[in-house]
Amino acid sequence: MTTEQFAELFRCYLAPFSSPNAHVYLGGAIGIDTEALVWLAEHTRVALTVAVPCVLADQPEDAVNAVRHWQERKRVKGIVELGAPSLGTVAYHARNRWMVDRSDFVIGFPRGDVPSGTWYTINYAAEKGKPRLVVPI
Repeated sequence: MTTEQFAELFRCYLAPFSSPNAHVYLGGAIGIDTEALVWLAEHTRVALTVAVPCVLADQPEDAVNAVRHWQERKRVKGIVELGAPSLGTVAYHARNRWMVDRSDFVIGFPRGDVPSGTWYTINYAAEKGKPRLVVPI
């Protein structure tokens, strides 16, 4: 997807939930996480917290740069480094559970029906009885 396509997606599915008193947790990865961070930082006043499995420096360079850029502009309220010993499925799932556990509502943008971290997170939110919005991309 292009940046413009992501922007349209976010206008439709993030904007309605982006009141100034909202708090959004993002995964800090490249792709949809970074695209959502940039869009939310530019177009809303929600509080933004980025959670990463290990430390921010372990994320892809473009993701780190986006987080730092918006942190310097006081748009990222917090960066949570969960300190996993290494990156991998276990660490990503722990990060996703951490975000869900602190959320009242979960929005997921899965790519198809293929098992993924996004589907894991959506299913975990369901197990926890959290309302969710699933927007396939």
